[in-house]
Amino acid sequence: MNLRDTYPPALERAILKAQPALDAHMRAFIALSPFLCLGTSNESGADVTPRGDAPGFVHVLDERTQLVPDWPGNNRLDALSNVQANAAVGLLFFVPGVFETLRVNGRAAVSFDAALTGRWNVHGRQPRSVLRVAIDEAFMHCGKAPIRAKLWAPEAQVERSALATFGQMLKDQTRLPGEAGPTVLRRSAR
Repeated sequence: MNLRDTYPPALERAILKAQPALDAHMRAFIALSPFLCLGTSNESGADVTPRGDAPGFVHVLDERTQLVPDWPGNNRLDALSNVQANAAVGLLFFVPGVFETLRVNGRAAVSFDAALTGRWNVHGRQPRSVLRVAIDEAFMHCGKAPIRAKLWAPEAQVERSALATFGQMLKDQTRLPGEAGPTVLRRSAR
């Protein structure tokens, strides 16, 4: 089935909004964003991983290049391994309280270059690597989905006690011995 036989044509503004480089509005959005979702893939399939830190943690090197730090985590290396297999990436930036999102599609490479990792210095620490993203297209995305989801509405916030703790989930899913204690989240000063 041809999708275009079922869906109406895209609006002209929806096509024209895709830009080959970051404009001033997109740069301002990235500077305020503390969170993004990174989409990658390899021959086995696709993956999406969260990335977050203090607003501005993603550095815009120039209008066609951005840098995403890879701070210590679980060392699964899903996204970084995928990038080595397939450079195509998609990033979705969020700003708390703002319904619109910023979509960036491009090609990424993992870099261990000290000149790049050294751009971040948090208590004397730098990220282990940096994802260097060459931008193919970037565009603002309307806020319909976050609005429908009531993503930022206080009355839609779920009480944390509605779910098991992260520690309990891991214990149940991995079946490893040990106590499931509460997960402690720390906000970095990055």
